[in-house]
Amino acid sequence: MSSAAKTLAFARIARERFPECRINSILVVGCGDGLEAQALAQLFGCRVAAIDLGRDFKHREGVDFQRMDARAMTFGAATFDLVYSFHVLEHILPPEQVVAEIRRVLKPGMPFCLGTPNRRRALGYVGSPDTSVAVKIRWNVADWRARLAGRFKNEFGAHAGFTEKELLALGSRIGPTMVVSDEYYRRIYQHHDRVIRSIVTMNLQHIAWPAVYVVGRKAGN
Repeated sequence: MSSAAKTLAFARIARERFPECRINSILVVGCGDGLEAQALAQLFGCRVAAIDLGRDFKHREGVDFQRMDARAMTFGAATFDLVYSFHVLEHILPPEQVVAEIRRVLKPGMPFCLGTPNRRRALGYVGSPDTSVAVKIRWNVADWRARLAGRFKNEFGAHAGFTEKELLALGSRIGPTMVVSDEYYRRIYQHHDRVIRSIVTMNLQHIAWPAVYVVGRKAGN
């Protein structure tokens, strides 16, 4: 499944959880080539601001791109109705600084979406598009070597991510936060519904889900 399709599935969860929130301005933190930002612009029918330090961004309809450090954004306080961060926090140290900036630029009472790899996953990269099985195996072997060496942490350069508890704690710095990983995987893997339901029934999500997803709202009115 494409990153844009995953983005839409994640964003729709937030929209459905907070239907009273009117989304007219969006910030994507860590936009990469901009496809995710474009998908959000089309879904919500508004322009999207997108930031990244990389140079992979391409011109996308409805997207305003700026090269910017997520730890020191130049946007004014309470600028955006939705802040979206998909597999970015694990690459930036310290993540608490990024979360503080997300809280600052988000309007009170408005939603945010945070997604990262699951640090307790048994296997990762399962849904990575345009990646061969051989490469995915190599990446997982590297992860397990880092685990055995006690270095499977973001600060050591590993693509570790956060546990559900850790990401929930980060989101709670912005406002009330809920884990929506089960719902996310049900949506993107509808054709594997029986497998998904079995994982949830046996309470194996903490090792089965390759990534963790939370949504929440900034505290305040």
